Amino acid sequence: MPVAKNALDQSANTKNQGGIQSLEIGLSILDVLIDRHEPMMLKDIAEAMQMHPAKSHRYLVSLIRKNYVRKLDDGRYGLGDRVNALTALGHTGLNPNNILAQLTQVANEIKETFNCAVQIAKWFSEGPIIIQAVEPDSPISIITRIGSRMPLTTSATGQLFASYQPDTIIQPLVEAEWQTQSEKNGVDDWQRFTRLQAKIRTQGYATVTGDMLMGINAITIPVILPHFANSAANLSASSDKTASEALPLEYAITIIGTTEQLPMSEQQNVVEQILAIAQRYQIA
Repeated sequence: MPVAKNALDQSANTKNQGGIQSLEIGLSILDVLIDRHEPMMLKDIAEAMQMHPAKSHRYLVSLIRKNYVRKLDDGRYGLGDRVNALTALGHTGLNPNNILAQLTQVANEIKETFNCAVQIAKWFSEGPIIIQAVEPDSPISIITRIGSRMPLTTSATGQLFASYQPDTIIQPLVEAEWQTQSEKNGVDDWQRFTRLQAKIRTQGYATVTGDMLMGINAITIPVILPHFANSAANLSASSDKTASEALPLEYAITIIGTTEQLPMSEQQNVVEQILAIAQRYQIA
């Protein structure tokens, strides 16, 4: 791959100018994965780098330890959570009208209204990843760190995204989670999950009550961007598509609080207030 070779050539040419060559090589390997846009086998990475596979593997191990790269079950290497989160953040630039800046304003207003933690997630090929988080003025922190991948089966964030993506994408990811959790994942389990998906699409939000943390509740709403809304408007004309196929959700906002802050008996009222805030920013 010319990009990788050029990176190594530049590394050699600038060796006498200071810097750390091993770091530059590691970043070049990361560039290979970013440019490919899909997971790669070790031999293919080594070939692109014109490097022995054993040497490439040592760099990959270090990148995995720092969460810039991850190794898949089939042996391929893909981008880690930190790269995915940084990629999303990098799209913000300095434009005050960019989506993340707008969503952060919404998150801060929700935080001020409920004094709860709020996080923003974006959908990536491996699932929803937290790209922004705001904490309330509280001695107890229940926020998830930026770059974390949220589970599809036990988090409100994951359940919402799972309800607005094609089943061909979601089912393998859900079944992989069940295997990790050592849970049975038969036909009955998937049917129950599809019923949950339908319920979430009908009500327009997802909730969990202590599923991830005891005593902690969460409510997630979808971020309705213009192209998302257009897909929804055309849904009735797409009779051969399901709702999840026609509405590929990209962003979601989750509010997280204790059972006292977010009592499920008041969830409809809370959701209405959250949506009212989001509507003022034209994202709901």
